[in-house]
Amino acid sequence: MRALAQDADLAGWTTGLVIGLVVVVAVVALVTPIIVLARRIGRQAPRIDAALKRAETNTAPLAALTTTIDHAETIVAGLARGRSRLGG
Repeated sequence: MRALAQDADLAGWTTGLVIGLVVVVAVVALVTPIIVLARRIGRQAPRIDAALKRAETNTAPLAALTTTIDHAETIVAGLARGRSRLGG
């Protein structure tokens, strides 16, 4: 009778151990792809940063575009005044 009680106690421990191992394996299986993806992104980050810096450098002159438009409008207005004074 005593052996049967010990087997029942061990069955609970064995079941708990198996469930625990299944949970650990499932977590590892789910987390590993996330870590691999994060590492891949981390390796690409310097190239992405360099490309963004080049894009910033290449598009910096566009900030002066409003100034250029203002000057062009002034020139066009002056030309329109000159045309109207000449009767055209």
